[in-house]
Amino acid sequence: MSVRVRRVYEPPEPDDGVRVLVDRLWPRGLAKDAARVDEWPKGLTPSTELRRWYHADEGPFEEFRERYEAELAAPEAAELLEWVRELAGKGPVTLLTASRQPDRSHAEVLARLLSE
Repeated sequence: MSVRVRRVYEPPEPDDGVRVLVDRLWPRGLAKDAARVDEWPKGLTPSTELRRWYHADEGPFEEFRERYEAELAAPEAAELLEWVRELAGKGPVTLLTASRQPDRSHAEVLARLLSE
């Protein structure tokens, strides 16, 4: 199973496979055709409350990860997570985020869960 995380602003690569945007909001200044996003499961993204809490530098990444994993246990999110896991079982999946630090973002949490 191949799952990787990339910034959505990076140009698409041939080995990206299915490109899945995992941000709730569309990235600023990016044309939809340039992003080449195949899927955009908004129900898989962190809640607005959690996102604001984390981006306000109110808590450590480990606590964000725990809270986000708890949100992913909800039925809709769990179903979407399983759907992306199935996609990854068929071929490469690239999780796309606008985050400046993808390795400390929800996309990294998703990639780790999908790789388990």
